[in-house]
Amino acid sequence: MAIVLAGCGSTTYFAGRTLPPSGLTTRVLIAVQNPSIAAAGSLVIVDAYYDVRFSYNSKKGSFSISGYSGQLPLTIQNMPEEQIGAVYGSGDGSLHVENYQKESDGGAQKGLNGLSSSIFITRNQSYIFAANQQATVLTVVDNTNGATYALSLPGVYRVSVDPGGSTALAFVQNSDYAYYARKLTANESIAYSGGSSTWPKAAMDCEPQNAPGWCLFQMQSPDNVDATGNPYGAPLVLDRPVKAVFSADGSTAYVLNCGPECGGTTSSVTAVPVSPMIFLAGQHSGNLPTNSALSADCATTPNVSTCTLAVPGGSSNALVSSSTLYVVGQQLEPDGLFTGNLTVVNLAPGTSGTISAGSPISISDGAPGARTRMLLADDNTLWIGTTKCNNGERAKLGLPYGCLTMFNTSNNSVTMLEPYLGDLDGIAAVTGLHKIYVAQGGQVYIYHTSDGSSIDNQYVTVTGTASDVAFMDAHTDGDNTVY
Repeated sequence: MAIVLAGCGSTTYFAGRTLPPSGLTTRVLIAVQNPSIAAAGSLVIVDAYYDVRFSYNSKKGSFSISGYSGQLPLTIQNMPEEQIGAVYGSGDGSLHVENYQKESDGGAQKGLNGLSSSIFITRNQSYIFAANQQATVLTVVDNTNGATYALSLPGVYRVSVDPGGSTALAFVQNSDYAYYARKLTANESIAYSGGSSTWPKAAMDCEPQNAPGWCLFQMQSPDNVDATGNPYGAPLVLDRPVKAVFSADGSTAYVLNCGPECGGTTSSVTAVPVSPMIFLAGQHSGNLPTNSALSADCATTPNVSTCTLAVPGGSSNALVSSSTLYVVGQQLEPDGLFTGNLTVVNLAPGTSGTISAGSPISISDGAPGARTRMLLADDNTLWIGTTKCNNGERAKLGLPYGCLTMFNTSNNSVTMLEPYLGDLDGIAAVTGLHKIYVAQGGQVYIYHTSDGSSIDNQYVTVTGTASDVAFMDAHTDGDNTVY
């Protein structure tokens, strides 16, 4: 933990970062909806070292991001390595980039098409990908050329972007297919300018059609290749895919098949190589899919079309940590309700696709198919937050329940935090201080990572509805709620 010695006149703290206007070095950012009659949103900063929303010496009563004007801020994409955060406003569909060093708003990003059900910006701020379900398009904002591309995809509702900012996948609600965007070279733009008849096979849309700059492709399988050996023979059939997470080396996308949670058949994880889907012009290579190692069948059987591992406990969100994949989902019970589970998958060479003994592990119930919140924190803990846990199997049976689970990754022990305080919408790990902040039921709470016990939150509570939290001074971008 880096502490600034103000008496010595220091103006920097961890890794040479410039001391912000607040003078705080351990900040948690809180997205607050409807903080007053006059405002629909604000971004509040609290001192997470002392757990207060004012300066420890009482010289200043409060801190916030200056100039923020978004409506109903919903999520914070936390990028502390770049000293920025991207805040999505569900009231006006805006995406604002906040400057952590200056504690000021950078204004709304241009080019978005109305409200987004899922949105991400790359770390270098060069590209924004948004699922605009109402507008039936996947929006690509290409800040390298100042253009926006609305790629038609009815029903699109989720996007997944890899940490390196080179792959963007899109998913359609109640569908068994997945899609990826690709930027075109100058030669491709000319070749595809004659309309859909000139587009490559599997291209769903290329825009603008008279001189396309981006295309949207459907993932294809080499099954049933045509007489010429065309590797794009048929759509890659999944099972209600909702999201993808990426391997530590960036080479593999693990597509989460929601299965019964989303009206499908079998929950699972499908490993797909990233290289054919890289969206940067001219940098993609290979075909989809290849024998990416995930299950034993993929590792030993040549020319298999998919590499899929069944995850009976449910598969609607996941987090990759080194050679381990933590998969969270809801399992359908005979009475029609769902119960929450965590499945631990080993991705290490030689054991790839092995489900750890004891999995699935019972955790808090949640809404089927909904995006849970996941984050690693101190003391070897994985924190999992859910929504609508009051509608699950535990509530029906009269068992104690809550929407937040602490899982110890070293001994596989589970602590479900009770009582029920409302939907869990955001988690921030204050690393080094052995605590987490959460946005739950519209308010801010703090917990010890050592045992899950609560910390006094009276000086960090907010007026309005807390919808998300982020540790602004984290060491890495990995300290970010996985939605």
